[in-house]
Amino acid sequence: MRWVSTLAKQGAAGLRLLLVLTVLLGVVYPLVVWGIGQLPGLRDKADGSVVTLDGRAVGAQLIGVDPVDPNAKADPTNDRYFHTRPSALSQDALGPGDPSTSGASNLSADNPKLIDLIKKRQQEIAAREGVPIGQIPADAVQASASGLDPDISPAYAELQVRRVARVNGLSEQQVERIVEATTSGRAAGALGEPTVNVLALNLAVLAAKH
Repeated sequence: MRWVSTLAKQGAAGLRLLLVLTVLLGVVYPLVVWGIGQLPGLRDKADGSVVTLDGRAVGAQLIGVDPVDPNAKADPTNDRYFHTRPSALSQDALGPGDPSTSGASNLSADNPKLIDLIKKRQQEIAAREGVPIGQIPADAVQASASGLDPDISPAYAELQVRRVARVNGLSEQQVERIVEATTSGRAAGALGEPTVNVLALNLAVLAAKH
């Protein structure tokens, strides 16, 4: 029958197109993009700008991983590190999140679950830093869209200065200077807001101790 023959031809054409697009977009295109990313001058950024210390990778400038201090498990006020923004995919209010996954909560601003989560984050940060909830900046309790934001606001960095200085045996003035030195201004002088890279902060604090 003619309609059967036409259907078979259309099905065969569609299958061939599917196979061709699968090879082009599923294999060739990713390999080309990956290859371009490995060119000199691009490789570092394409791989997340990996940071090394004493020849060992300790993190990446473009991928935020919240550090974990074992001493803080029993007493959060004894935490030696600066911390990133919370991850929406974390099992706990503040994290740490899983850096192998990325995503937002997709909860609306008036969602009761999100409101309760933000209140819990505020309470935990207030207890950790020894400050009233009203002093906690927004980015400290609001997860980024990816959950892997490497930067925090200068305000959130300043909030953590006193604790980090005390636990690491440094003066607050020393740590404040580190925050100032690692603060990046607005892009092109006008775009976005100033940010502080958390990995750079913690490495600078470590260096100041030695």
